[in-house]
Amino acid sequence: MNRRESIIAVVALGAAAGPIASFAQQQGKVWRVGFLTLRPASENSQYTDAFLKGMRELGYVEGKNLVVEWRFADGKFERLPGLAAELVQLKVDVIVAVASPAIGAAQKATTTIPIVMATTGDPVGSGFVKSLARPGGNITGLSNMGGDIGPKLFDLLHSVVPKLSRVAVLVTPTSTTYRAILESIQAAAQKAGVKTLVAEASSPQDIENAFSMMVREKADAVIVGASTFFSQQRRQIGELATKYRIPSMFGNRVNVEAGGLMSYGQKIADNYVRAATYVDKILKGAKPGDLPVEQPVTLELVVNLKTAKALGLTIPQSILLRADEVIQ
Repeated sequence: MNRRESIIAVVALGAAAGPIASFAQQQGKVWRVGFLTLRPASENSQYTDAFLKGMRELGYVEGKNLVVEWRFADGKFERLPGLAAELVQLKVDVIVAVASPAIGAAQKATTTIPIVMATTGDPVGSGFVKSLARPGGNITGLSNMGGDIGPKLFDLLHSVVPKLSRVAVLVTPTSTTYRAILESIQAAAQKAGVKTLVAEASSPQDIENAFSMMVREKADAVIVGASTFFSQQRRQIGELATKYRIPSMFGNRVNVEAGGLMSYGQKIADNYVRAATYVDKILKGAKPGDLPVEQPVTLELVVNLKTAKALGLTIPQSILLRADEVIQ
């Protein structure tokens, strides 16, 4: 090798080593991630554990190269904007926001810090991203397909209540998936010749009133729309559905664990593990707007047999065989 070739080789090696050296320096950095959710810490352990598990698998360990700024609104929507502002002031590298209320608060708080959606029903309709394939802006993450499973929720409920003639749909105006879930259920019900009764609720008293209306209008069953508020009030909803002997269908298993009859939807805990992969890509230089929003591939069916017995219902064997979990 002559002198000129040696110089070219050294320069080439130096150019190649640049990014490697830079990456090595980044490896020694302590990353700061914000985590924003409406729920209280006491109700989040399985989800926060899942997120930390996902981060550990990617080489991020809390207390070593990772600091997580946990922000729990304790069920109080009005606290979310202030908590989001705190995370922005701390100059976190990424914000992980859980469900539409928290995502919306983070979106209003910053247009520059990357935001990873841990779960939300309709990110396009909610105005969080331009499209699932090309989000644009500073937000990306995961969708739980809240509006898309409406027909399936109806079909499963109809198979358990074959003489269904009137189905109530409990929705909340504060949910960004309100319109999508309602319209998809109405379309499925109309095709089956079943009348839908719409009940809106945004407070515990509204829920009480909604169930009174269902009884008055002789609803045979109820489908509860996905919303953070209804997850908070899951015990109240479960108790009322049992009290008035109204079979209930949900998109989230936590409602069934609290006394609801059935749920069909994704394993929410899996989203938190997957959210970690988005955080990792962003910390390594990816732009949120270039990372497609991920939708669930597998969904789970959960049935509460104890509730079925209390309602005097016999769950078809076909449903029990399909169920991913049966709560006795």
